[in-house]
Amino acid sequence: MTLRFSKTIQSISALLLAAGFSAGAAAQEVTLRLVSAFPENGIYVQRLLPWIQKVNAEGKGVLQINFLGGPKAIPSFEAGNAVKTGVVDMALNTGAFYTNVMPEADFLKLTQITIAEQRKNGAFEAINKVWNEKGNTQYLARLLENQPFHIYTNKKVDKPDLSGQKIRITPVYRDFFQALNANVVTTPPGEVYTALERGVVDGYGWPIGGIFDLNWNEKTKYRIDPGFYDAEVSITMHLPAYKKLTETQRNYLQKQLLALEADNTFWTRYAIEETARQEKAGIQTIKFDAATSKAFYNKAYDIGWAAAAKQSPDVAARFKALFTK
Repeated sequence: MTLRFSKTIQSISALLLAAGFSAGAAAQEVTLRLVSAFPENGIYVQRLLPWIQKVNAEGKGVLQINFLGGPKAIPSFEAGNAVKTGVVDMALNTGAFYTNVMPEADFLKLTQITIAEQRKNGAFEAINKVWNEKGNTQYLARLLENQPFHIYTNKKVDKPDLSGQKIRITPVYRDFFQALNANVVTTPPGEVYTALERGVVDGYGWPIGGIFDLNWNEKTKYRIDPGFYDAEVSITMHLPAYKKLTETQRNYLQKQLLALEADNTFWTRYAIEETARQEKAGIQTIKFDAATSKAFYNKAYDIGWAAAAKQSPDVAARFKALFTK
């Protein structure tokens, strides 16, 4: 355990004690502590909060969720380890933020089929086999689909080449952006605005939605199309805490998680709305010709799967068969 993580645990210990440890006052009721790796004012948390309210309203006497907050409670890149070690019970997170716990978490960006199909074809079971064994974590639900990543930049390009540009990354895009000759910089989302303002970075990778939540639109001139990969934001849970749930509690939680995923049609509309909103805000679209665009898109996946195979060949092969069309 790192010194930084230890200090994080100490700083939130009072909060956790006040929240209670995975058990409600009633013997039949469990209270699960959930944190978000994303800022509370962002679209991901704002979509989650009404669901938590619904879970709590309908789950009295069975299961409750206590939302502890976003990165101010636990920093974005430490939320995965907080779930693994049981500091919290659940997290709203993305695999890109907890590759320090499991490098395989980054593979989730490579899915090309719907979440419903992933549940049907065995992808969720395959994910949980790895998450259980390597991360002491249960992968519960995926909240996001139809949210491609894009390159946003303040320097115009006429071909897929980022030479001379400093681009903010997470592990999601590291290999791909480096293949495009970018100089990459890793920062949490909360530091990107200042990095853009000060010229520390020229651009960043991010999904089609969410840049207005963070005010990055104020410091962004261009978006490169097409998008690539599919942004993954999911709910994960400390495996021992999940196993401690009674059958009734587990069934109730699963029912609510499936209802949450069923509402994911929102994201297709959101992508269209955010694209139009960016255009209205003055963010210009850089588009390549059809052949170059296809090669750009395919290169992203070729590099993504090659990196996955190098990192964990057996898992990559298993996931690729389940994740691709």
